[in-house]
Amino acid sequence: MEGIFRLTDFNFYNKTVFLRVDLNSPLKDGRIISDARFRAVLPTVRKLLEDGAKVVVATHQSKPYKSDYVTTEEHAEILGRLLGTGVEYVEDIFGRLARERIRSLKPGEVLMLENLRFSAEEIFYKPLEECEKTHLVRKLAPLLDYAVNDAFAAAHRSQPSLVGFARLMPTVAGFLMEKELMALEKAYEHGERPRVYVLGGAKVDDSLKVAENVLRKGKADLILTGGLVANVFTLAKGFNLGDANIMFLERKGLLELVERAERILDEFYPYVRTPVDFAVDVNGERVEVDLLSDEKELFDRYPILDIGSRTVEKYREILLKAGTIVANGPMGVFEREEFALGTVGVFRAIGESKAFSVVGGGHSIASVYRYNITGISHVSTGGGAMLSYFAGESLPVIEALKESYRLFKARN
Repeated sequence: MEGIFRLTDFNFYNKTVFLRVDLNSPLKDGRIISDARFRAVLPTVRKLLEDGAKVVVATHQSKPYKSDYVTTEEHAEILGRLLGTGVEYVEDIFGRLARERIRSLKPGEVLMLENLRFSAEEIFYKPLEECEKTHLVRKLAPLLDYAVNDAFAAAHRSQPSLVGFARLMPTVAGFLMEKELMALEKAYEHGERPRVYVLGGAKVDDSLKVAENVLRKGKADLILTGGLVANVFTLAKGFNLGDANIMFLERKGLLELVERAERILDEFYPYVRTPVDFAVDVNGERVEVDLLSDEKELFDRYPILDIGSRTVEKYREILLKAGTIVANGPMGVFEREEFALGTVGVFRAIGESKAFSVVGGGHSIASVYRYNITGISHVSTGGGAMLSYFAGESLPVIEALKESYRLFKARN
């Protein structure tokens, strides 16, 4: 966390603050069904309000043409309810209506701008220099004194609202951003050994990058796999997962990653563990199949939807002895009760372990809350950002925060 402005470095009294958060939330029947991301940013909003700042909250929600691509009207309502103060929704981002409302803000007032992705500039990833020249940044910057970034879940993206203000005004890490970075740094750089990484879910490409990076740099002692990541590594080890599953991976464009998984195994074979049994869906029933048994012909006809109980037991033994655990992604299709066994079993073991543990990824978080799993040291709000961090990639938002610090620290 060196070289970044923190909230406690400033008093924001009577200053206009652009607060970029990530309140992108799941919807059901057009309504937001989780306020987890809202709660995560409350400490930052409260600090700004206590200081007497004029707060302009900005978030995105989904992507164009998706069913959950909606306005931020309900976001403003939920944030206001949690804060116990009115949050005014403005049906505009940087047009005249938004600018007039920002100008008329009084200390201690909060405004919520429209869904940032209603602006085309906010959908593309561009370098900081180009983001700085966008209409969004040029129109809003003259009205602002500070930018505060608490959108850790979007830290791996380079978009105008995330990086565009960094050279124009002091850009500060919010409390959530600071907490996230400290937890990830602790796990990655200073975590006690053995360090165990649990890679599951469907982001196979990103997970392979993480495996390559942490094994090559000696940051991990062991990798446990689940979800589609496990299927790709299992094929790379030379096991046949049957026609039904191979065709599924092919449809998802994941078969081409098997070769890359093979290269990782050539270099680090004993350190990458794959399931010894899987659960398949036979006409709606959970049936467990041992990888070395004759029953594996079931893989030809039925999809693998979870890791099996023997695998959970083996992973559990390893996790209980770990010093540091990093986990991203579920072990299977946990949304279906009968195939949640792997995910719940593994996450419970992480919670029971004495290890310092970091768990991230939207689906992982959902299962942690849904099954009341406790004992995890840090539940991260960002899946993609967390994977990028552990893959050793630089995060554009963090680079922008550092750049802002370099430019403005002498003036602070």
